[in-house]
Amino acid sequence: MSTLSFLVRRILAIGCGLIMAAITGIILVNALRRYTFGLSLTWGEELPVYLSIYGVMFGVALSYLQDRHMRFTIVTDFLSPALRERLFLAMDVVTAVCGGLLCWSGWLFAMRRGTIEASGLIGAANSLAESTGLAWLVWIGRMGTWQFALCVGGALLLLAAAIRFSERLRDLRNPIHETAPTASDTVRMRARGQASLD
Repeated sequence: MSTLSFLVRRILAIGCGLIMAAITGIILVNALRRYTFGLSLTWGEELPVYLSIYGVMFGVALSYLQDRHMRFTIVTDFLSPALRERLFLAMDVVTAVCGGLLCWSGWLFAMRRGTIEASGLIGAANSLAESTGLAWLVWIGRMGTWQFALCVGGALLLLAAAIRFSERLRDLRNPIHETAPTASDTVRMRARGQASLD
């Protein structure tokens, strides 16, 4: 499972980085064109918003997988480490269920309303499809492509929660040492600068 966890973390991190780079590049080019030539890209306002939805979905899954998400710890800090880890196991199950429901509802949402045109993108998508001869590129200008981010995000969150569940379960069943920190303790120690990021 550690190899799968490593691969998923890398894929999510690369996805987040590429999406942030694309958003930054589009906004930079659009701003330079607007203030230098007085022209802006027709899709330069809308596309970064849609890309950021995908970025958030990748980031949510990555932060959950790294156990660095926001959490209210006013109750959990007073629990024993073993009880806290069992509570976090239950949280992983609930998160996996929520991820599955988000994936399913995102799929339904994208399928029901997916053919609606995205006003700022449809012109560029149509011209791109015509110039390349690839008719499927017209879907860049349809809302379903961007609404599908909810489905992708739900699936990624489900995967991240399942991996965290298996890691926590492994830590509970096979403790390295009686006082060895659990996966959640290690994340807290990293945040305080008390453990390396290896």
